[in-house]
Amino acid sequence: MIVLQTSMLLSERRKIAGLEAATRLPIIYGYREHVVDGGLISYGVDLRDCFRRSAVYVIKILNGTAPGDLPVEFPTKLELVINLKTAKALGLAIPSTLLARADEVIE
Repeated sequence: MIVLQTSMLLSERRKIAGLEAATRLPIIYGYREHVVDGGLISYGVDLRDCFRRSAVYVIKILNGTAPGDLPVEFPTKLELVINLKTAKALGLAIPSTLLARADEVIE
């Protein structure tokens, strides 16, 4: 199953992780916050970095730059986060090659 990147689903991440555990259905998420709260694996943007980048835009606007003059930026770094505790609870063995590529492994 795939959980999309939306703030509505992010706010329900603990409930979704509970359903993942109860149904033993592996789920991949778009945000690491889901995995920190018990989800299996995520591959997506780092929200904290996105918020930091948006703060730079706010500062530029407050210093007089017209919003229309600012370039559109898209996140270029995606991070892979794996929760081994959840994998074990689901009875899944995560390949060592995937673990080696992960940006963060939660044990």
